[in-house]
Amino acid sequence: MARFKQIETFVAVAAKGSLSAAAQAEGIAPAMIGRRLDALEERLGVKLFVRTTRKLTLTFEGSAFLEDCQRILRELHDAEASVSAGGVKASGHLRVSAPAGFGRKHVAPLLPLFASAHPDVTVTLDLSDRLVDLVNEGFDCAIRLGELPDSSLVSLKLGENRRVCVAAPSYLERNGVPATLDELARHNCLALAANANQQRAWSFMREGEAVSIKVSGTMECSDGAVLHEWCLAGYGLAWRSWWEVGADIAAGRLLSVLDRFEAPPVGIHAVFAQRRHLPLRVRLFLDFLKHTYAAADYWQ
Repeated sequence: MARFKQIETFVAVAAKGSLSAAAQAEGIAPAMIGRRLDALEERLGVKLFVRTTRKLTLTFEGSAFLEDCQRILRELHDAEASVSAGGVKASGHLRVSAPAGFGRKHVAPLLPLFASAHPDVTVTLDLSDRLVDLVNEGFDCAIRLGELPDSSLVSLKLGENRRVCVAAPSYLERNGVPATLDELARHNCLALAANANQQRAWSFMREGEAVSIKVSGTMECSDGAVLHEWCLAGYGLAWRSWWEVGADIAAGRLLSVLDRFEAPPVGIHAVFAQRRHLPLRVRLFLDFLKHTYAAADYWQ
């Protein structure tokens, strides 16, 4: 306790600019503040302040130590607040990035609920399919689907994303239901538009091994939402995420096919620049998403 009190006193003196101001804020004598600082400097074996009769100035070691002490006290403050019903409320501005389609359906509708529960937090949601630069663009976190590239970012798994092959009942009535992966070759497959670095391929499991099936059709588009609409209209088969078509399957607007070849799900992740300095508002938001996505009936 004495060591922690010394740290609190050191941070207070640095913030107030004098021993007397820190002592007045705590309601004790300045001599007590001075003794705590002396004990801290003696224990560390360094001078933290250059003290004159007029002012205190942090030494180089003191400046470096102050940053660590401020972080420790802030993390303790946030930790207590996050588990205490009467704790300090989350506050500040939260900037979140998410893929456009997923964000419209599964992030944007949840933000008003989060904001209502945390009225001191304001939120900006950026919907874009590009990979934003979290640090340089000032984002607190980003939601990403699928395999994550190697990077210095920290990731938190929020849920799982299944990919299913679907078609409208009207299309299957006209063209039949594919029973094997080889039968995809005779179907009109609505694929994402390819570029020079991509192949139009859908992923499945066959005899315990992952396979990529190249598909073709009369129409393709770079916008997944358009493929979804085309599929609903009965123009062909589509390979879509469960988060996008789950409600259509439940309502009978789409039927899933080739289910026995379904590939394992991929992760829905939140990524952020660092874990130790994560503000309380960000941690509460990620906990909120994880809890929501984990609900048994959410994706239905």
